[in-house]
Amino acid sequence: MSVPFRFGFAALRGSKRAVPARPAPGAPLAEAVDLHVRLGQREVLAGIGLTVRAGEVLALVGPNGAGKSTLLAALSADLPAASGEVRIDGRPVGGWSAPDLALRRAVLPQSAALSFPFPVEDVVRMGRAPWAGTALCDSDDEAVAAAMAATEVTGFAARPFSALSGGERARAALARVLAQRAPLLLLDEPTAALDLRHQELVLRICRERAAAGDGVVVVLHDLGLAAAYADRVAVLHDGRIAADGPPAEVFEDGLLSRVYRQPVEVLPHPRTGAPLVVPVREDRSAGDRCGGNRSAVRNDSMGLTPA
Repeated sequence: MSVPFRFGFAALRGSKRAVPARPAPGAPLAEAVDLHVRLGQREVLAGIGLTVRAGEVLALVGPNGAGKSTLLAALSADLPAASGEVRIDGRPVGGWSAPDLALRRAVLPQSAALSFPFPVEDVVRMGRAPWAGTALCDSDDEAVAAAMAATEVTGFAARPFSALSGGERARAALARVLAQRAPLLLLDEPTAALDLRHQELVLRICRERAAAGDGVVVVLHDLGLAAAYADRVAVLHDGRIAADGPPAEVFEDGLLSRVYRQPVEVLPHPRTGAPLVVPVREDRSAGDRCGGNRSAVRNDSMGLTPA
């Protein structure tokens, strides 16, 4: 996040810009069509097809290096496609100007850095820059206050962003995204720096935004959070989508064991019935009695024993 981001929309304040209509429930907000992305000589995404719809939380999961963050960056129009296409609000991303694209999608990167010690409230207010010159620019104060309250950063609104802890920075950065009030939220590992309580807070916010009609795409490593809060899960593996659907259908122990190269069991939550993904771990006392061979047997049963 840089100074030009904060002030780059200032020239629009004297102009009259149209405000996008709110999307209908279930309307496609972002689409990847046979998407291929290369980073250097490596093909990171290979033929991705994915649609993000209004009113849903879509979790992108998969092992490290599977292509989750790359896919999010491509959907954000921050990475170009080598071939295929990304569409936002029905139009190829290259057909939108930067200000108009910012009215339609808001992006939370993995890390937020600032070169200057802006107060937290000013950082959150940066999310309102795309609305300069529109009929809704008068809503800036209300949008900023609501975003800070939702993410519980109001109490340190005057502190420098650079003086915050990692978790506090993550919540302030999310508040900026919420203040932008775009109908499509693209969040890259928003819970990575957070404690248990604030992880739950962030995913509840995702659900609230979906209930209000937004589409939310969130990269997660915690499969339990994905199962509890996502309407759909796309499992990425080697740059492709290995499965896409409701967590109860997608989270199958054989698939997850192969994708993560770690034996797992998928069990129903005793109260909610949501899938719980549990790594298969060696019972140390049993392993001692059996000569330590139990994990080898489990790995072989999952097809994970090295050749």
